[in-house]
Amino acid sequence: MRRGYRDTTFRHVPKPFGVCISLILLVAAPAGAQVGAITPEMLAKLRTGLVIDTHTKAVMNAVAANGVRSLSLDREQAAGVNHYFTHRIKTEGITDQKSSGRCWLFAGLNIMRPIASASLKTKSFEFSQNFLFFYDKLEKANLFLESIIATRNRPIEDRDVEWLLKNPFPDGGQWNMVLALIEKYGAVPSDVMPETESSGNTGAMNDAISTYLRKCAARLRSPDAARLGDDRLRAEKERMLGDVFRMLAIHLGVPPERFTWRCERADGTVTEPREYTPRQFFDAHVGMNLREYVCLYSIPSRPFDRLYQIRFDRNVFDQPNMTFANIPMNLMKELTLKSVLANDPVWFGCDVGKESDSKLGVMKRGLYDYASLYGVDLGMDKATRVLYQESTPSHAMVIIGVDMIGGKPEKWLVENSWGAKAGKNGLFAMYDGWFDEYVYAVILHKKYLPKQVADIFTQEPVELPPWDPMFTMWLH
Repeated sequence: MRRGYRDTTFRHVPKPFGVCISLILLVAAPAGAQVGAITPEMLAKLRTGLVIDTHTKAVMNAVAANGVRSLSLDREQAAGVNHYFTHRIKTEGITDQKSSGRCWLFAGLNIMRPIASASLKTKSFEFSQNFLFFYDKLEKANLFLESIIATRNRPIEDRDVEWLLKNPFPDGGQWNMVLALIEKYGAVPSDVMPETESSGNTGAMNDAISTYLRKCAARLRSPDAARLGDDRLRAEKERMLGDVFRMLAIHLGVPPERFTWRCERADGTVTEPREYTPRQFFDAHVGMNLREYVCLYSIPSRPFDRLYQIRFDRNVFDQPNMTFANIPMNLMKELTLKSVLANDPVWFGCDVGKESDSKLGVMKRGLYDYASLYGVDLGMDKATRVLYQESTPSHAMVIIGVDMIGGKPEKWLVENSWGAKAGKNGLFAMYDGWFDEYVYAVILHKKYLPKQVADIFTQEPVELPPWDPMFTMWLH
């Protein structure tokens, strides 16, 4: 959420000095309005052009007392929504990321929950998102500091440096970050490292650690630091990470290196206590080779059948940036359908805020009729929305079912991570037309790829900058 901005230019300026500045500005102002400015004549024309007829008056009164989304909800479109699905992957329970940007991590672990539950023979199972979140934050802090060291000789106005300083410690992420964390640290059950207030409400923690990291950046870019060799710089960085580790421990707790755990099975029996490392637990009860999963995007503003990579789009310093094949939407949906019908859930990234309703649990084109409310056409095609920053990936969820009508997908069943009160008991119906317009990425096992798509991953990737629209999910 953006913080409000207030102009405080003259707030603390002594009155005589403020008056002098005002006089200077008046003297420097041109006698006539510059071309492109709003003139009194233009303003009069705009006022004349606004016809407040009975319809406009009714709309103005309605909007003054009600939310625009509720007023523009197309009741006919909403009435046609149903939550029937011809094919559904068996899952149990709904997770809740609360007030955090951890959707990518929840979605990644939600794909693995049914596997762990089947292995443990429990009715339901949940991983500790907090355990991996701790390491994600620590790794992101290290990535930030290493990136500051690498760019320390560039001017502060350098675009990469500016981007790093604006985004030192975000919650968001991508599939490659799930992979990197689990490979390095493993996973643990939710009761081994439970949620804390800060893990579900990350604002205060993020603000404090971001402030500290920017202070560290100033130190690493200072003239004194410029005289240090790489070894001494990294020793200084390690000291800084020690402070970050302490701050994270205060907010999130300390991740266990080993733990003893037992569970209750679906038949009511209780297992014997067993000791694990986090990596041993993942290998024993999930065992997925995450390297066999690939990322597919469908971005019509970029050439298809090409491999792309986004700079800084990772959390672990010595792991690759996010790399994806860009393919046409019809092909991406075809491969998604193959995976779902084979009972393999699909992680996906989308622009969740567009034409969706969390109370109804629906994502559907035409759900809101803004044109009738405003009398203004707001429509753009998908490529234009991407190019002009109108639509970007903002949320990750999991597809766990599909409703096939006449041999084609009518809608898709989506497992969200907003708790059971959102949607229909935590589940959403994503209509196929909405998939076309607002889904950007899916994660699939490579066994579902035809040769022409698999071959894309042999290409040398085209590098995109971190301010590319497809990177925005990392920032949420």
